[in-house]
Amino acid sequence: MLFKDIIGQQELKKHLIKEVQEDRISHAQLFLGNAGFGGLALALGFVQYLFCSNKNDIDSCGECPSCRKVLELQHPDIHFSFPVVQAIEKRSDFFLKEWRQKIKSNPYFSLNEWTNFIDEKGRKPIIGTEESHEIIKKLSLKSFEGGYKVMIIWMAEEMNVTCANKLLKILEEPPQNTLFILLSESHDAMLQTILSRTQIVKVPTILVDDLSSYLNKNFDISSGDALSVSAQAEGNFIEARNLLSDQEEKNINRELFIKLMRVCYKKNVLEMMEWSDEISSFGKEKQKIFLKYCLHMFRQSILKNYTQNLLTKTSKEEDDFLKNFARFISGNNISEFMQNFNDAHYHIDRNANPKILFTELCFQTMRFIHKA
Repeated sequence: MLFKDIIGQQELKKHLIKEVQEDRISHAQLFLGNAGFGGLALALGFVQYLFCSNKNDIDSCGECPSCRKVLELQHPDIHFSFPVVQAIEKRSDFFLKEWRQKIKSNPYFSLNEWTNFIDEKGRKPIIGTEESHEIIKKLSLKSFEGGYKVMIIWMAEEMNVTCANKLLKILEEPPQNTLFILLSESHDAMLQTILSRTQIVKVPTILVDDLSSYLNKNFDISSGDALSVSAQAEGNFIEARNLLSDQEEKNINRELFIKLMRVCYKKNVLEMMEWSDEISSFGKEKQKIFLKYCLHMFRQSILKNYTQNLLTKTSKEEDDFLKNFARFISGNNISEFMQNFNDAHYHIDRNANPKILFTELCFQTMRFIHKA
């Protein structure tokens, strides 16, 4: 993958390029960050730059034999390990066709998306003990092309304890010119013994402007909508793509938010109860998306009040509503709004009763909105 095709992450790209140029490549690196930030894409770009025979100061050439092999995910010295459904097959190689297909389609995907892609039953995948034997076996062989051998382990936190422990020795004392790239979303889910043997490379959120520019260029949306979605997704391309996949849902969330604020401002208890009934009928995932949308609108309201609209990331429809609404969100109530809506998201995710939760949230909103 070419670095230029990766969304944002300019500083991290420069860091990886510098590693190669100065020949100071750590043999075991852990790319730590949400899949939507682009860790897998960065790993592929890094490896392609490493193997490229005609690289320049900012990117691989994309045309030499090595680049073409990496782009096709067919380079003999690049190996992949990833979670698989053990009831189907215990080794990653069995799913290589699907793996290549998924990456070529889009290298930004979550574990849940991968699971649904390989298993219609959606069973939990892991990286098991048999996979550790395959990893050690592959890396014990000589490089086909005389350079580096690379092992990319995606979602490394899904390794079971036995698998992780079997890899400790080869991680600490790898064969010559061996490069491990582990990708993980969770520092806490990784074994401390693995962490101590890797150099951690933190993959940050994608800058809102970079994500917005990409969405505006590659999706059929206005610059205002792209900016709003990027801000709501908080630098996560997977989140942004999911938001864009259902524009109707985004419109529903906007109207639900507007209705909630209006009925709470009017202190109309009957309409507040009707609103609670409506949102309670939604599925859990839609309720969580709505609550995240509310948090986004509260942040935009504060930015509108205190930055003269210079830093807001909203669509035209959202901006039209905020012209009159933003003044009701101030330093007197913003922390309470954020805390309570964050708490609601947390409890919904843990299967709280939605009717009770949203009814209480309505009355809290009524109190907070009159504190401005």
